[in-house]
Amino acid sequence: MTGLYLNLGCGSRLMDGYVNVDKYGSPDLRLDLETFPWPWDSNSVAKIEMIHVLEHLGQHVDVYRQIIQEIYRISQPQALVHIVVPHHRHDDMLHDPTHVRTITPMGLSMFSQALNRQWQASGAANTPLGMYWEVDFALKETHYVPSELWHQWKQGRSGTDLELLQQGTLYNNLIQEVDMTLVAVK
Repeated sequence: MTGLYLNLGCGSRLMDGYVNVDKYGSPDLRLDLETFPWPWDSNSVAKIEMIHVLEHLGQHVDVYRQIIQEIYRISQPQALVHIVVPHHRHDDMLHDPTHVRTITPMGLSMFSQALNRQWQASGAANTPLGMYWEVDFALKETHYVPSELWHQWKQGRSGTDLELLQQGTLYNNLIQEVDMTLVAVK
């Protein structure tokens, strides 16, 4: 895939082959991701990494909207956007005072115009953000990363992903991270 590879909000985690971008530290490019427009051309980016970044951005809905719109604008067709965040029911999400927004698979699915149309046709109350914000992302993959507590609780027995998800809806701190990949639909 040709095009730029961006590691947005890289912190000290610099990735070879990527333009490493952060507001602080010593990245390739120092940039506040809450200022717009971003310096990349439309349709110029093939892959975006946002590892433990998106939960720190867009405390106000209008700023979050602009972030999502900028990600979409700079993404070329079929660009991959890899997002890793703390699970919304894990203390890691709660402890950091710079975490301003919960990011969930369902929340990211609201940027799919195909799902927006399905929801509207069925009378669902889901907000069609993809249509409202003029973006279109398909949620390609979602992986849940179990916490150490989950492994201790299972005491060496293997647990299935389904079991982890079911128990994670009942108990906090069993799922530590959510690892998701979006595809830009253009």
